[in-house]
Amino acid sequence: MSLDPITHGPSGKARARGLGLPFVSPTGPCNAITDVPGIAVGMSTLIQGQSIRTGVTAVLPRPAADLMEPVWAGFFALNGNGEMTGSHWIEEAGCFAGPVLITNTMSVGMAHHGMVHWLARRFPAELADDFWPLPVVAETYDGYLNDIARLAVTQADVTAALDGAASGPVPEGNAGGGTGMIAYEWKGGTGTASRLVTIGVDVFTVGVLVQANHGRRPWFRIAGVPVGERLPEGAFRTREQGSIIVVIATDAPLLPTQLKRLARRAGLGVGRGGTPASNSSGDIFLAFTTANGQGKLPEPARMSFAAVSNDLLDGLFLAVVEGVEEAVVNAMLAAETMKGRQGRVVEAIDHEALLRAMRG
Repeated sequence: MSLDPITHGPSGKARARGLGLPFVSPTGPCNAITDVPGIAVGMSTLIQGQSIRTGVTAVLPRPAADLMEPVWAGFFALNGNGEMTGSHWIEEAGCFAGPVLITNTMSVGMAHHGMVHWLARRFPAELADDFWPLPVVAETYDGYLNDIARLAVTQADVTAALDGAASGPVPEGNAGGGTGMIAYEWKGGTGTASRLVTIGVDVFTVGVLVQANHGRRPWFRIAGVPVGERLPEGAFRTREQGSIIVVIATDAPLLPTQLKRLARRAGLGVGRGGTPASNSSGDIFLAFTTANGQGKLPEPARMSFAAVSNDLLDGLFLAVVEGVEEAVVNAMLAAETMKGRQGRVVEAIDHEALLRAMRG
C-alpha cells in the first residue's frame, strides 16, 4: 500500500505530519511546492567517495516547453551573506524567465553555465532572436561535509536535474542541492510544504521549497517548543555557519510588489525555527506566481493583470510563514546521518527523541 505523501516522503520516512507534529492547516495533495499546478522539481545528488556530498535542485516555474514565458516575482534578502543570481532584474522588472537552481556556494558558476547551455538547446529560436537568459541560481555552503573545493558539480549534473524535473512528491533531506547541508546542527537539506488558501470563492495554493543549512542547536524550536535546548547532545558549533534559501510559488494572481511582500514573510517562517539570521548567514527568499501570464517575450504593448486585493493578503502571508516552518522540519526529518569530508559525521535528528522533547 502506498504511503500518503502528505505524511511520508518518497523514502518512506515520516514527515512532520506523519509524526503528529502540530501542523494542521490544509495542504495540497503532496504537501509540496509541486502542488502548485505546473511546477516541477528535479534533482542531481552527488555522493562520491569519502568527501563529495553535494548536488543541484531545479525548480521549473512552468512546464518545460513554456519556460520562456516569464513569471512575476519578488525577492527579499533577510541577511545577504549569500547569492541568488538574477535578483537584480527581479528587483527592477518584477519577473524572471527560466528555471530556478539551488546548489552549493562554489558551484553557482557551473549551475549558471549549465542552465544557459540547457536553455540554448531547448530554445534556439528565442536565443537567435536576441533573447538572453538571466538564470536564477542560489546557494548555501556545504563545505563541512563536502569537499567543496573539488568543484564536483558538472554541467551534466545540472542538465540531469533540469531534465528530471517532475510533479508529485519531492525528495527531501539529503537530496539535490541539500545533500550536504546542516540545520540546527543536525543533518538538514531539502524540504517542502504547501498550503491551501481560500479567498472569496477561490482556493489558491502556496508551495514552498527550502534548502535548509542554518541555525544552532540551542535555538531550535518547533511550534514554540525549545526542542534544541532539550536535545543538546551532539552540538558542535559555537556560531552559526550556514544559510537558507526559500522558493515560494503560488497560483494566486499577485503583483510583483505583493510577491515581494510574500518573500519577506519567509523570514517569519524561518524565525519560527529559532534562528536570528546571523551575520554569516545568507537568508535569501524568492516568490513567484504562475498567474497573469503574458506569453513569451517580447512583452505585449499593453499588459492586463488580475490581482488579489492587498486587504485580502493575510491568508497568503500566513501560508508562507507556516509553510516555511514546516518545510524546514520536513527537511530535517527526511535527512539521514551523513559521514563526509575528513570523516566528519552529522547526525540526523532522532524521531523518537524529538517526540519526547516535544512532550517535555
